[in-house]
Order: sequence, then C-alpha cells, then structure tokens
Amino acid sequence: MLFLLQSFGQRKVIVDADTGNEVDDFYALARILLEPSVTITSLNAAHWQTSQWAIENTMENSHRLNQQLLGEMNLAIPTKRGAMARMFDWGDRAQHSAAAYDIIKHAERQNKVTILVLGALTNVASAVYIQPKIAEKLEVFWLGTEMDFETGVLKRNDFNPMMDQFALDFLLNSKATLNIIPVNVAAAMQIDFDVLNAKIGNHFLGKFLMQRWIDHLDGSRRNRVLWDLALISIFVNPSFCTTKTITTSRDSGNRPIVFYDSIDAKAIYEDFYNTLLAFERE
Repeated sequence: MLFLLQSFGQRKVIVDADTGNEVDDFYALARILLEPSVTITSLNAAHWQTSQWAIENTMENSHRLNQQLLGEMNLAIPTKRGAMARMFDWGDRAQHSAAAYDIIKHAERQNKVTILVLGALTNVASAVYIQPKIAEKLEVFWLGTEMDFETGVLKRNDFNPMMDQFALDFLLNSKATLNIIPVNVAAAMQIDFDVLNAKIGNHFLGKFLMQRWIDHLDGSRRNRVLWDLALISIFVNPSFCTTKTITTSRDSGNRPIVFYDSIDAKAIYEDFYNTLLAFERE
C-alpha cells in the first residue's frame, strides 16, 4: 500500500491525543488530518491511565489507534509514544518520552511551536519541565477545565485535568501561551448516533469512525459529545467561536489566558461532514 505524506499547509502543528480513551479523538484527528492549511509534524500518543476504565497501558493503546487511523486514511505522519502515566510526585517529575523530546526538538529549532492537546497535558508539561527555556515558544490549544465566565472561577475537576493535575498546574504557571476551550462550552457538541450515521455512514472513513463509536466500552450510548472535534475545528476555523481573555487567579497562574466562551456547533458539524465526504483515499 502506498502511504501518502500528510503535508498540506503552512501552519505546522504537533497533535497530542489520548485516542484510546474516548470516541471523539478519532473524529477530531480525521478533521485535522484532512485540513489543507495545516501540516502535522508529529502525532503523539497521550495516556489516560488515571481513568476509571483505564486498561493496562493506555498510552500504547492510543499510539496503536493513531497508527490505525493513519493507515485507514493512507497517510504517513511521524507518530511518537508519550508518557505512560501522569507526571511523578517528587524529584524529577517529568515523564521522559519520545513525545516530550520531540516537542523540545521542534522548540529548539523553531521560533514558535503550536501544539493541539486532546487529553492530559503530561507530554507538554514534561517537555517544559525537562527544558524550561522552551516554554515561551509554545502555544498550546487544549480542551479542559470548566470556566464560569460571570465570576471568572476556573474549576479543574473534569476528565482531562484529572488525568494529570500537576501538569496543568505547571503549565498554568509557565510562560507557555494557553488557549483553552472549557468543557462547559464544548458540551454544545452533543450529537445523536443516528444523525451522525445518516450523514457519514456511507463513506468509507465515516463507516470506520462510526464503528469506533460502536466498539467503544460504552458503545451502546445513542448520544455523545464529540468534545475534541470542537477544539480542532475552532483552531482550523476561528469564525466558529468567540473568545474571552481572562486573567486567572493566583492559584491558576495569575496571568491572561484565552478561553473560548462560545462555539457554533452546527457550523462545526457541517464543516466536518463536508470535509470528510470530500475525502477520497488514493
């Protein structure tokens, strides 16, 4: 089989995904892999080891699924293994992994490195912990936390922060640029199985994505929130969202961070359908 190199656009990004954890990662990755304005320099695997449904090695599970999706799409992109679990409690707290050192390598060679993080922040935070001077070169787009936009209170008890609480705290207090879509905003991405299947189920890649829904641990669910598709889509199409810059409290970095405060879920899904249905595997 001839694998095609995914090299489209001028915007270079690293994508870091806990693909094995949920259904939404596949959909989000498919969308960014099909984006002509973006070149993915690395697809890194993230753990979800702290989850109540974690398997023995969640990072390897994510790594395998990343490669499986690339194979299904006939694409060749460097895939890197990330941390096996959250950062350590004391001493050298970094998780030393291929993904962390890949981030460091890019940061040392470039003026700016953009990273789209779909799960725990372990790989990014470990890279900064190992080589602190790269922080100011990193721009991170991440799904996680819950923001009350009226009071400015940031809560950190949803899934992605809980997978590595220290990593989030460490990056909040770093010089890395952070763009965060809170889960209470991404919740607008709820969709029904039958609606989604009717749109994409007759396309070869759509069938593959729908099978991921069915095969998941809780595949009997008829409704899901495709959280990560929101993050990817608003990165690609900023017109699908609005943002608000908030200076966080002293225990959350005490610095300005861009939060997405609204998304157009209908536009995101229409864009996803149109992009996927136009894709033909060579």
